[in-house]
Amino acid sequence: MGAVDAKIITADKIVVEDRIVLKCKVGCPNYGKKLSCPPYTPTAEEFRKIVSEYSYALFIKFESKATADIELTKHLSKLETDPTIPQEIKEKMREFWIAWKADKLKILSSVHALEKAAMSKGYPLAIGLVSGYCQLCEKCTLNRKTCLYPAKVRFSEDAVGVNVQATAKNAGITAKFPFDKNPASFALVLIA
Repeated sequence: MGAVDAKIITADKIVVEDRIVLKCKVGCPNYGKKLSCPPYTPTAEEFRKIVSEYSYALFIKFESKATADIELTKHLSKLETDPTIPQEIKEKMREFWIAWKADKLKILSSVHALEKAAMSKGYPLAIGLVSGYCQLCEKCTLNRKTCLYPAKVRFSEDAVGVNVQATAKNAGITAKFPFDKNPASFALVLIA
């Protein structure tokens, strides 16, 4: 399904930390702008409790087709409107984010398929999470009643406090940050 690595892990190997959500609050421009992100998600404390109700999960690594050299990587955390970024770099940034979004939508589709497969095998409470903010709409309605894709949207791992790097390490999967050329993205499917 496009993954470069995947491991079944026991739920106790999922690392949930309050400080991960703090990074969302102070470092992410999508904080409060997507239903899949805080403050609309379960808190880290609530998610810790949810994870304790599961025994196993599938931790999955995907590699994006979006590419960035060292020069471009320096600018990816900036807004495209930043006047100090050269036009040539802005163009590369746009290309990177378009490729990244396409990959994120494929990952979401894979997570849905894995949830469905788990459910068909007798695990009706299987549920997935993906890295990063929701890519389904340009602008979120911020209202669960008017969400255009309520059955498709999934919470961000970071938004509920999952320390993806620590969980990857516990799963025996490499998570390199910052990335060299192609960023990795991770997903988690709570199974049983």
